[in-house]
Amino acid sequence: MAKSQALAATLLLVMVVSLAALEGVHGVCGMSNDEFKLCQPAAAVNNPTENPSAECCAALGKANLSCICRYKGIAGIWLRMYHIDAKRAMALPGKCGLTMPNNCS
Repeated sequence: MAKSQALAATLLLVMVVSLAALEGVHGVCGMSNDEFKLCQPAAAVNNPTENPSAECCAALGKANLSCICRYKGIAGIWLRMYHIDAKRAMALPGKCGLTMPNNCS
């Protein structure tokens, strides 16, 4: 039983990372790769800036915030590959004066 659960978890992780990688070809949640990178300093794993830049907030304002919610859980592993802390990333919309969807708690 434990082996099948481990295999299922591994397959789920592979699927999530694959989907995130495919999405990354065109951007992330409605943000281009360049716009996504504008927010990286404020959500960095190491030495993040205290607040997001105005350019980051403008990019987040155009983003699909419901899509961003998907990165809170296991998909947050994909963010770590880009040296982004998922918890800090989830705080960026609020710091930009944006409201996350209700189902994103």
